[in-house]
Amino acid sequence: MPLQYFHDPAQSDHPKAHPPQVLLFGEILADMFPDRSVLGGAPFNVARHLAAFGLDALLVSRVGEDELGGEILAAMAAAGMDGRAVQIDRDRPTGRVRVHMETGGHHFEILNDQAFDFIDPEAARSAVSVIDPAMVYFGTLSQRGDISRRALEAVLETVPAPRFVDLNLRDPWYTDAAIRFSLTQADILKINAEELMALGRLFGLDGEDQEDRVRGLMRHFGIGRAIVTCAEEGAWQVTEGGQWSATPLAFGQPDVVDTVGAGDGFAAVCILGAVSGWPLPETLNRADAFARTICGLRGAVPDSADFYRPFLREWHP
Repeated sequence: MPLQYFHDPAQSDHPKAHPPQVLLFGEILADMFPDRSVLGGAPFNVARHLAAFGLDALLVSRVGEDELGGEILAAMAAAGMDGRAVQIDRDRPTGRVRVHMETGGHHFEILNDQAFDFIDPEAARSAVSVIDPAMVYFGTLSQRGDISRRALEAVLETVPAPRFVDLNLRDPWYTDAAIRFSLTQADILKINAEELMALGRLFGLDGEDQEDRVRGLMRHFGIGRAIVTCAEEGAWQVTEGGQWSATPLAFGQPDVVDTVGAGDGFAAVCILGAVSGWPLPETLNRADAFARTICGLRGAVPDSADFYRPFLREWHP
């Protein structure tokens, strides 16, 4: 099925169609690198990409009534993102994460008691009660606080759309209960190879190889499609109907500046493909190509919309 809603904002004469809406739930924060800070948080990053791809992305989150919170709301408005469901917290700061760069990667130091831990359940329910999204996205970090966890449950009870779950396990900010809840809700599950190992230990998954373990996970939780990313080795996916595909070996990739946000870019393209009816192998390959290009940036999202235009031209029907 050809993509109906993808558009390049620079092409104002292109016929417009009503885009599908994607509902995202979770954290907005600032990734604090040694030399600068950039806006981030997996739901924010995915929403930013989806907005650039032409989808209507509604993000349910919470920021502090502080300078960073104001900066985030201004950035969302400038990027054409829907900020109606972003709550303002007068008592707690906007989320911050210290990013420590290391050889071959990075690790996150996520500060505690941030605004996104206190997303109000009734305000969240009210914000989503009037929409009919094509898909809902969430992960586990926003479930570390009891109040935000209840808000997520309220959202999912209110919106009966398919769920795209990107676990994004950040030690120590997840629990077995959050993992189990997320998996029971997942129609499409995205995990990385390390997370698959953690799930294997948690659930005692048997099987001779990774695919066997993933299929066991899918059967146990009723998951329709699972996507496993393997860093520079690409990704593979399997459906409950038995369809399997993997990305081809990649050559001549751009130099890696950092890998922050690559998984979020990957998830955004998977969501785009799902709501637009792309064939699954094509979706996987496009997601992998986009994520690899994100690795050429400092931070998770580009500074300019020009970054998206080569993809817009390539993916436009």
